[in-house]
Amino acid sequence: MKVDETSEAEILTRDASRWLTQLISGEATTADAEALARWRRESASHEAAFVEAVRVWKSLECGGRTFVERGTGPTWSGRRNQLTRRLVLGGGGALAAAAAGYAVMVPPLGLWPSFDELRANYRTATGEQRHVALAGVAIHMNTQTSIAVSAQGDGMDRLELITGEASFAVLPQSPRSLTVLAGSGRTVTRGARFDVRNVGSAVCVTCTDGQVEVAHGLQTLEVVAGSQLTYNHHGLGQSHVIDAAEATAWQDGFIVFRNTPLSAAVAELNRYRRGRVILLNAALEEMTVSGRFRIDRIDEILTWIEEVTGARPQVLPAGIILLS
Repeated sequence: MKVDETSEAEILTRDASRWLTQLISGEATTADAEALARWRRESASHEAAFVEAVRVWKSLECGGRTFVERGTGPTWSGRRNQLTRRLVLGGGGALAAAAAGYAVMVPPLGLWPSFDELRANYRTATGEQRHVALAGVAIHMNTQTSIAVSAQGDGMDRLELITGEASFAVLPQSPRSLTVLAGSGRTVTRGARFDVRNVGSAVCVTCTDGQVEVAHGLQTLEVVAGSQLTYNHHGLGQSHVIDAAEATAWQDGFIVFRNTPLSAAVAELNRYRRGRVILLNAALEEMTVSGRFRIDRIDEILTWIEEVTGARPQVLPAGIILLS
């Protein structure tokens, strides 16, 4: 049976409203945002329906809760198997409990700490930096960073960088060595200053003074001052020379992009601002940006990105900005 044009328009309107509802409900994941981008690219009608849903939401202002509540039905017109990381609303107590458990393990859009982060001894909030002084070790923590202190012994201090980015300096008078666990590897030194970044699927170690030993399983490589090494669950990469001042610019309050894909630049900005910036245009993701920007002027960076890339912002509640 053929569905008439009016019915198709109604279906798109309903689905667009549900997409927007999910995005602003506090339950959305990054996978949801990516799936939404694919849905919008299916046709001009899909895109128009979503743009209209955003317009309606913005016009509702404080009455927007009614719009959110309207989209609680679990039925969708198309296949929803691409959204495997989320449980839809309205599924009863068991589904609600499962969704709550998932939200603790993997917070939607990174809006609150994960279960792993909650066991940290030291944490920084979004946009916060912090200095921590331990016996023999000075630590400078960047935004959204969690560090756990492991048991001490055998002349060695052990710390775990659960997530985020931090600079570690073993003080000259310390007789102990330092091991920093991050991801699937560890960094060991008896006297050095180095940065470890554990964001996403890879860990990056940058040595700025002295030398460190990076180990992953049976692999071990030395990283000297002015060099950097990246590893993931597959193993260690090769050490290479870098601009240490640029790599550690965050400690001076700057973000540096060098022909950085906009998708990666936006991901970095999201670590410093509350809410979430989401790219909904595949062409934008491949564009590159370069520059040195002040961390305390994140919104100015966003304005600059909009100007140089032609991205159109759609501002939603809770600090969510859609770029298309």
